[in-house]
Amino acid sequence: MRIAVTGSIATDHLMTFPGRFTDQLLPDQLDRVSLSFLVDELEIRRGGIAANICFGMGSLGKESILVGSVGDDFADYRSWLERHAVDTASVHVSETHHTARFLCNTDQDQNQIATFYAGAMSEARSIELQPVADRVGGLGLVVVSPNDPEAMLRHTDECRTRGIPFAADPSQQLARMDGADVRRLIDGAAYLFSNEYEKALAEEKTGWPGEEILSRVGIRVTTLGAKGVVIDRAGEEGVHVPCVPVENVVDPTGVGDAFRAGFLSATAWELPLERAAQVGCAIAAYALEAAGPQEYTLARQAFLDRFTAAYGSDAAADVEPHIACPTP
Repeated sequence: MRIAVTGSIATDHLMTFPGRFTDQLLPDQLDRVSLSFLVDELEIRRGGIAANICFGMGSLGKESILVGSVGDDFADYRSWLERHAVDTASVHVSETHHTARFLCNTDQDQNQIATFYAGAMSEARSIELQPVADRVGGLGLVVVSPNDPEAMLRHTDECRTRGIPFAADPSQQLARMDGADVRRLIDGAAYLFSNEYEKALAEEKTGWPGEEILSRVGIRVTTLGAKGVVIDRAGEEGVHVPCVPVENVVDPTGVGDAFRAGFLSATAWELPLERAAQVGCAIAAYALEAAGPQEYTLARQAFLDRFTAAYGSDAAADVEPHIACPTP
């Protein structure tokens, strides 16, 4: 199965301020704030939800097709992704904008002041999926993950029109979109991904109760944080899969993206839904233990050993033939 992942491609600039922002704010001067913070640390990390998902799939040895919009500053990032089995030939390069950036300054109390520059991401709405399908010989699934809202709607509509199965993953953009647009993103999806809060928000915005949403999508996948994940289908009992134990939580950024990478890879391998969720949870554990959404490394044997410890030898036997991590 060829999987195209549409969505954001960005770099994160993460800074650390050793003091407290609140100590610098004068109550009687809040109408004309002019502040500059000298930071001690700066970390630049590769990010963007679509790129994170593709990286995770590549770490398992499953090639994916990245679809999004970037600036002409994307060369190094492109090379990194291509070295991790990501097809970037369908990434649009803007002639006028830089790749999207997230700039965040965190103080010693974990308060944050952040800015997101959409940049080239706004041009993703100009991307047509049919040329992508023609180039690679057809698409088995298109993932519509958070992106420029107009791009998300366009990709969903095109999938529906052309009969291409799609996975709806609106997550962060649910807060921005109105009910009509959310219904447009969800209706007819082969898969619907969300966390618990997003699940409730989607039901509120669409006006559709959980049972109706299940009647409109093929499979609903809801991540539950430390409680694992539940998979629902209309007329069937839900399947709950627990998390893989984590020894040291470092950074939750990109954990959901890592889960999707594992789930989608296993789906492409035609494994059962329970196994797909288990593979997703396993990669999510690695992402949670790394400082950044693309900073973990999967070694094949270590991954299988950890998977066996979490889910048993029968589950590992089903997964083992498909794992093709670049690292032995």
